[in-house]
This record gives sequence, C-alpha cells and structure tokens, in this order.
Amino acid sequence: MIREPVVSGQFYPGSAQGLRKQIESFVDKNAKREEAIAVVLPHAGYVYSGRVAVETVSCINLKDTFIILGPNHTGRGEAFSIMTDGSWKTPLGEIRIDERLAKEILKDSGYLSQDSDAHLYEHSIEVELPILQYFKSDFKIVPIVVAPQEKRTYERIGTELAGTLKRLNIQDKVIIIASSDMTHYEPQEQAKNKDMQAIDAILKLDYDLLLERIANLDITMCGYVPVTIMLVIAKAMGAKKSTLIKYETSGQATGDYSSVVGYAGIIIS
Repeated sequence: MIREPVVSGQFYPGSAQGLRKQIESFVDKNAKREEAIAVVLPHAGYVYSGRVAVETVSCINLKDTFIILGPNHTGRGEAFSIMTDGSWKTPLGEIRIDERLAKEILKDSGYLSQDSDAHLYEHSIEVELPILQYFKSDFKIVPIVVAPQEKRTYERIGTELAGTLKRLNIQDKVIIIASSDMTHYEPQEQAKNKDMQAIDAILKLDYDLLLERIANLDITMCGYVPVTIMLVIAKAMGAKKSTLIKYETSGQATGDYSSVVGYAGIIIS
C-alpha cells in the first residue's frame, strides 16, 4: 500500500517547492556532521519545531535506512504496530519501506504486530520524512508506532530489535529515530525545567531515570515510549554518549510563553 500524507499543508507546506524552501531556512550550513546510532527529533508543525529537527539532522551523516519509532496519538491499531511493506508519500516523493528488514524485525519480535491502521492518520513519523528527504534523496524506512505499556515490554522490544540488527550485521547501516515532543502546554519556565530533567536522563543514556522523572515530575512528553525503546537499542549497539543539539519551545514562534510545548533535538553516538 501507499501511505498518503495526512498533515501535508498543515504541519508543513503542501508543495515540494514550499517545503524545500522552509526546510532550507532551518539548515545549519556550518554544522559538522558526525556518525549517529540514534536521534531524538520533534514532530510538531515546522513553524514550531522545524528548526530544532532540521538543525539536528544537519549534524549527522545519514544512512540508507531509518527505523522510526513514533508515539500513537490517535489510539488506532495495535499497541506496537510495524508496517512491513509499501511506501510512504510526501510532497517530495515516495519512500519505500525496507521490507526485508521490517519483516526480519517482525519475525524476531514477540510484541510487534503487522498493522497499517495505527499509521494511517498518525503524524509523528510522517513529519520527520520530508526533512530526511531534503538531505538524502534515496533511503528506506521501517515505521513503528508504539503505545504506553510497562518498562519490561519496552526493554524486550528494544533488545529484540537490536538483536535483529546484529544478526543481520547492519548496525552501522541504520539510524534509529525516536519521534517526540517534550512538555505540552505549560508556562515556559515550568516546561523548560521539566524538559531539562528528561533531557538530562537521555544525555545519561538512562531510560530508568527517564521513566522515573516522567512519572514523578508529571512530564507530558508524548514520545517517551519511543525514546525509551530507542535508548535500549542504542545501548545494545554500543552507544557511549548523547548530545543535545538544540532545545526550543513554541514560545519562540508564537511569542506566547504562558503555555508552550517543548522540542529537543538529541544525537546518540
């Protein structure tokens, strides 16, 4: 199947020309590229979070396949949903799913389900795709949408996925993307203080600490499940450090700091 875009013309421009122009305005042309195992990227409308996402992608050497973990905002489909065939369309063209890798991941997993329903109207993966297309014209994806469960489940999903990459000996050919915004609709300083606690845990590569702070500080980070699973995978693949590239809130775009959403771009290597 072809997964049609659902937030084109809303979260980002609906024309290829307008889309490229907006993304180009965010590119860090002086960025030094580095090898990455994984990244955290926001997924709001580009006017709000685009600069954070694009500047972060500006800093990494892109690879041929991206496993993209997104949260399930819609409630549709299975709790842990992977698409294993077809393509995703954006104004910049179609992106093929890496069918071989996706099917191997599904085969090795005791938790993921082959399910397109969870993906049809979910924006958290779609919003990342045009940014990747701007920098690299030819790549494949493995889209996975996840919902809250218990920590042990996140650990097992991440461990199984890392095991597949190791078994196929393609650890160095894949980047894991965890799609997440940070605190939602709180005053600027309060949101920033909470977000820095979550970011600190990610920088320490400590998903136990992240989950603890999410719960204890009531941090409304929509993609904490993707980030947790990503950290499990990254650590299994030998990650040693994590770097915050950029943090902003929606207040920078709107001028309204009374109720903001936070956005972080982080590279794990």
